[in-house]
Amino acid sequence: MPTDVIMPQMGESIVEGTITKWLKKAGDPVEKDEPLFEISTDKVDAEIPSPAAGVLAAIRVEVGATVEVNTVVAVIAEPGTAIQPAEAPAAASAATEAAAPPARVPVAVPAEPVRAGGRLRSSPLVRRIAKERQIDLRLVPGTGSEGRITKQDILRFLSQPPAAAAASAAPLKEELAPMSKMRAIIAQRMAESMQIAPHVHVVYRVDMTRIARLRERHKAAFEQRHGVKLTYMPFIATAAVEALRRFPIVNASLEGASIHYHGNIHLGIAVALEWGLIVPVVRQAEACSFVELARAIAGLASRARAKRLMPEEVGGSTFTLTNSGVFGDEFGTPVINQPESAILAIGSLRKEPVVLTDAEGNDSIAIRSMQHFCLGFDHRLIDGADSGRFMSEFKKALENWDRPID
Repeated sequence: MPTDVIMPQMGESIVEGTITKWLKKAGDPVEKDEPLFEISTDKVDAEIPSPAAGVLAAIRVEVGATVEVNTVVAVIAEPGTAIQPAEAPAAASAATEAAAPPARVPVAVPAEPVRAGGRLRSSPLVRRIAKERQIDLRLVPGTGSEGRITKQDILRFLSQPPAAAAASAAPLKEELAPMSKMRAIIAQRMAESMQIAPHVHVVYRVDMTRIARLRERHKAAFEQRHGVKLTYMPFIATAAVEALRRFPIVNASLEGASIHYHGNIHLGIAVALEWGLIVPVVRQAEACSFVELARAIAGLASRARAKRLMPEEVGGSTFTLTNSGVFGDEFGTPVINQPESAILAIGSLRKEPVVLTDAEGNDSIAIRSMQHFCLGFDHRLIDGADSGRFMSEFKKALENWDRPID
């Protein structure tokens, strides 16, 4: 008996999804639970597994089409079944796209590099090589599937003389390309947030030397003991949670003429993806130990990049952290993730000469690990004094770190 593959309902409020990629083509064999296609919804991008083993006998909905949940998008049949030609793409409803419900606002991220005709695709290894060698991936011709840049492509590019590398750059092309569903939602929500909330930003410079040294001493043992890398994020998250406990107005939100003080700290962690941005959430972060925060943050980021997040892991945050510093920023001025009232942007960590004053008032110059943090807040709810108290507490927790990390 053939098995219908349907558009799944990824959460109670989700009524439709967009097919963004088929991972198999008609006629390909598939195993049960093997990733079959990718979808994008208002809350999450995800890979959808095959409900049965067999052969992909028919694709009913093509890439780019938006259909309601429970719509049949493909058919899995027994091996040997005649393959049906793909039907014409199901038309995405323009009215539905225009009426996409307002929801939470992702924070700003650097513009995604785009190759003529679509987004630029590459592996984490390729991006790491490009970062280390300061290579603009838009200049590297990709020979992989859908123009993906492979390891061989970037190594070949690096082996070319400068003139040849410049000559191989893809030519500029003028075009009008439709936004992906995720990009359209990001655009809508960012605009809504700027219209709703009067944004104010404050920047604090934090001496991270104590934490940098602590991390360097313990990172190998920490990873061996707990199975995750010891990054700076759990330190920052712990300090933010402690400051939010002290100053709950920063964790609050406006509801009409009332202030909603939340009973928990649901910490949003902005994750930049090749195809957009998503904000998974650490629920009840105030109840998490340092190790639990480290594991939760690493797990959410990993599942986001692998398109394995569940709908309940996205949305409902009360305060967000966004790490623009991974791209080399000194600091960013982030857009508030509605209906939150504040968001904290993390700048890059740099060694700098700093003037230190000892107990006797003597000054000296030392090399310190310094980092900028920018708090964006809704001035309707949070005053400058509130933001200053919060950031001072946050800075104090990091500079005078004395918490156990195991």
